[in-house]
Amino acid sequence: EVILVESGGGSAQPGESLRLSCAVSGNLYNRYCMGWSRQAPGKEREVAATIDSDGYRSIADSVNGRFTISYDNAEKTLYLQMNSLKPEDTAMYYCAADVKDRLCQFGYWGQGTQVTVSS
Repeated sequence: EVILVESGGGSAQPGESLRLSCAVSGNLYNRYCMGWSRQAPGKEREVAATIDSDGYRSIADSVNGRFTISYDNAEKTLYLQMNSLKPEDTAMYYCAADVKDRLCQFGYWGQGTQVTVSS
């Protein structure tokens, strides 16, 4: 079983940066997909970014150019570097994993970490 635990959320002003972390317990297969999904109250969940075992990254248009996703295999930690934050980025952010292929059909989810961007 895989357990995902997010950290690094909090409050920021527009234009500032935050870095989210997701610690992975348990083992991924040699093929996998991991990502960050976010959801604001009253809105549908949106996948912000994904990265797979080949290093391929997919970034949502809403965060492209501002967010960077990375995975440190040695540390078993997924990161989301969030720069140039906007109020529209305010949401609960969830770490997610497809542990045995690169389809990004997430079967494991973290508990979420809140990000609030306001002046």
